[in-house]
Amino acid sequence: MNFYSSIVSFFQEGGAFMFPIALVLMVGLAIAVERWLFLKRAFHSNKHAYGELLPLMNENKFDEAEKVAQDNGSAIGRLVAVALDTMRASPRRDDIHAAMQEGVMESIPRLSKRTNYLSILANVSTLLGLLGTIIGLIAAFTAVANADPADKATLLSQSISVAMNTTAFGLIAAIPLLLIHSLLQNKTLEIVESIEMAGVKALNTIVRSNRRSVNTRESDA
Repeated sequence: MNFYSSIVSFFQEGGAFMFPIALVLMVGLAIAVERWLFLKRAFHSNKHAYGELLPLMNENKFDEAEKVAQDNGSAIGRLVAVALDTMRASPRRDDIHAAMQEGVMESIPRLSKRTNYLSILANVSTLLGLLGTIIGLIAAFTAVANADPADKATLLSQSISVAMNTTAFGLIAAIPLLLIHSLLQNKTLEIVESIEMAGVKALNTIVRSNRRSVNTRESDA
């Protein structure tokens, strides 16, 4: 109960700027939760697609692999579908690779969407805290100027203590948002690297299959 009372007292003494900082923190946490769930689903769906498509491609079941890739909906599924569709138009490695690179570039914005807002919100909460402290100090010095000389030191110390609450709360909001931002960036990078790795393996599998087909036709001839 004392801990709860201390939090309420700290929030009330901070003044009006505590409310926008709290709003910024809540918005940031909502974005963080949404992004984390999205990235977690993307990671598992890509992992499932990779485990399902690679065996089919290794067995040269490209028609079946393309159908599975189109129905999958994951980034790796879209990448493989693009690669197999391009292979029918042009079996050249460079053409297939260019099409897959385009697919990767299309996937990255979906993964990194809204993540950069967290660093912006962290900066905003810090600046709001500083602004609240400055305005609080201005009000404190104005009030102390008209106070009794014997009470000035006490009033000034109390006013400064209250004014610093907004800076403290701004930093309390900013630090976890920055940490979460870094965590989400690392998770996004991990997923992008896994997509690129899967794309390289799929490309190599397609190229090997094309070479075997060419060699078979030449030997038959």
